[in-house]
Amino acid sequence: MLVRIPAVLGANEIARMRSALDAADAPWIDGLATAGHQGARVKRNAQLDEASALAMQLGQQLLAAIERNPLFIGAALPNAVYPPMFNRYAGGQHFGDHIDNAVRLLPGGGRLRTDLSCTLFLSAPDEYDGGELRVEDSYGTHSVKLPAGDMVVYPSTSLHRVEPVTRGARVASFFWVQSLVKDDGRRSLLFDMDCALQRLAASGADERARVQLTGCYHNLLRMWSEL
Repeated sequence: MLVRIPAVLGANEIARMRSALDAADAPWIDGLATAGHQGARVKRNAQLDEASALAMQLGQQLLAAIERNPLFIGAALPNAVYPPMFNRYAGGQHFGDHIDNAVRLLPGGGRLRTDLSCTLFLSAPDEYDGGELRVEDSYGTHSVKLPAGDMVVYPSTSLHRVEPVTRGARVASFFWVQSLVKDDGRRSLLFDMDCALQRLAASGADERARVQLTGCYHNLLRMWSEL
């Protein structure tokens, strides 16, 4: 399931983040610093030092934004979220075909299973050429290049890549989610049911039927969730 989540950040929030990230003293490092064996062969980008005060400050702002976003909550059913990171592609930089590591070590200790991968765009599409996120699934290859402030969420099991940026700079945040529901097929069914229930509520459909369906949703979530 690939879900686009619009307007996670507003224009003012994006402007403040970009001002901080574009400043001369922003602590950008080689993206290879956090690349695993697989990624080191195909990863060519810059990355904000995740241990820096700026990365932690901006990451907290982004976490606050996604926590109040009902579409993200409904699609991801988050149990834990890896602290958001930030990257930059320019001058032909790219990230070749890869699948994200199944488990990430958390900065403060502990581990997180990567069920979902998330990319939030901080550059407008007309600021750069190339840089499309290509995500492959059983239905083919999806090309993703979203307005600044929009986010895409997709299964971490997906083969994906970032195409070379041939003009300008592509700045984004990326992170992973451990979901309450590990299985993507079950999570997709719950998301579809949640969306349908919201449409039924907006249409004023039969209340008793909606209560029964809501009960089905929560009983399935109770059956499938991992806590």
